[in-house]
Amino acid sequence: MNIFHGHTVCYVYQLCSPVKKNIFAIIGSAGKNSSNEKLVAYLQTLTKEYFDLSIFNRLKELPHFDPELSVHHTPQIIKDFRSRIENADGVLICTPEYVFSIPSGLKNAIEWCIATTVFSEKPTGLITASANGEKGHTELQLIMQTAMARFTPQTLLLVQGIKGKINEQGEIANKQLEEDLVKFVIEFKELVESETRT
Repeated sequence: MNIFHGHTVCYVYQLCSPVKKNIFAIIGSAGKNSSNEKLVAYLQTLTKEYFDLSIFNRLKELPHFDPELSVHHTPQIIKDFRSRIENADGVLICTPEYVFSIPSGLKNAIEWCIATTVFSEKPTGLITASANGEKGHTELQLIMQTAMARFTPQTLLLVQGIKGKINEQGEIANKQLEEDLVKFVIEFKELVESETRT
């Protein structure tokens, strides 16, 4: 699957580096086969030439945040989660909005990281894909600013009406979304590359 056409594909491949970048993608939805997971799977295929993108969809397996365990006696599953963020060249978060907020499981996962520096200056892309998503998208940005993640206006994407824009097979059914995803990928790739150059 490849949606790059004409001059766009040329520009994207100009951004490619000889070594694939390791991207850790966190799915905010707790449901199986969610629209968010389908969207990230689509991006995984779209970017396979230059990203080694791994998908984490196990937020509900993480224990509830306990500040007393955040620094000492931290559960191994949390250590592993933090390590995957720390070792990634970039992080992608794709989440729905629940009751005008980000899902509790995603917030819980980020809370486990606040006492650390795993997100500090980490190139990050933030996608909110939901029915509306505006308030959740704003909240996600504020939380990730607190975590000191590095993102730009160009590595933010709000996808409204997501269920009507991606089908059951995980194919994008909306031309504007296709174009928005291409632009997002280009900017996210540039952000990750800029970290490598510094």
